[in-house]
Amino acid sequence: MNKIKGQLEAQRFIKNLSGNTKFIISKNSRAIGLSRQTYQNKLDNLRDRKIITNFTINIKPNIRPNNLKYVMLEIKTNPKEPNLVKELLEIRQLKMLDGIIGDFSLFALFIFKSPEEYYQILNSIDNIMAKSYFKKYQIIETIKVFKTNGISLNKSNSNFEIDNVDYTILNILRDGQGFKPISTYEIRKIFKEQLKMEISQSTIHNRIKKLESEGVILNYTINFCPKKIGFKGKYLLRIKPKDPSKYNELALRLDVNKNITDLFRIGEQYGLFAIIRVKKIEDYATFIRDLYSSEEIEDTYTNFVLDELRQYTNFSFF
Repeated sequence: MNKIKGQLEAQRFIKNLSGNTKFIISKNSRAIGLSRQTYQNKLDNLRDRKIITNFTINIKPNIRPNNLKYVMLEIKTNPKEPNLVKELLEIRQLKMLDGIIGDFSLFALFIFKSPEEYYQILNSIDNIMAKSYFKKYQIIETIKVFKTNGISLNKSNSNFEIDNVDYTILNILRDGQGFKPISTYEIRKIFKEQLKMEISQSTIHNRIKKLESEGVILNYTINFCPKKIGFKGKYLLRIKPKDPSKYNELALRLDVNKNITDLFRIGEQYGLFAIIRVKKIEDYATFIRDLYSSEEIEDTYTNFVLDELRQYTNFSFF
């Protein structure tokens, strides 16, 4: 009972740490009826237990002038190739790396800021895979992102365009934060010392506000360990509909399912790819039964995730 109570409290805190604006401890503590000090103590406890790690953001994939490019990689390997995993983890565009059961033993998800960046890194990926024992891997390119980290993109139609300064700010907010949210002063310092660019704090502040209002920043959130808050199962699911002309229609219906955190259209026979999170293994069986009950699904193919080597874990959950 105490374990379940602890998981529910952790879930409550993680939900509280996610929102449309930057985390402010006084505001967030008031929202759940705790003093600032009590809230900070509980937050520190979650960090010390490695339930939560760093602050981050989710970025709208279809930002202009170039959409973010989501690329998946399936790899056949064996436990005697730790260097392969190490080299993949060094690619900064790698956002998720899972050990899976199936024809392949690793699944990777990369996010690139443009097709040009993808093709530039592709050579590095090919060189890494050329050194592997099996040399068996396949690259899956996504055509459309319907949902990312539990956030639906159906109404995300802004034509707002961003430049390299905006991209840099977004990357810092997504990948460069620690347990304490980064300030505009610290962002300015990164521009000055690492990028040799002079950008004022007020400019950075105004640009962030614009990225928020235009929906480029989908939300502010925190990375966490799913298993420690009760999410025991992660699955990678491919879906083949009976009618290929209904892909978009089916995706929009699947989008509302809370177990689906990420949903992509891919250019394969099983043209929908979903990441599924469930609290109990038995819940996945229920999920699949419900999926087939719609009479729109011809076939599915599932990979069970054994180990999350690089976690992609700031999804919104029910």
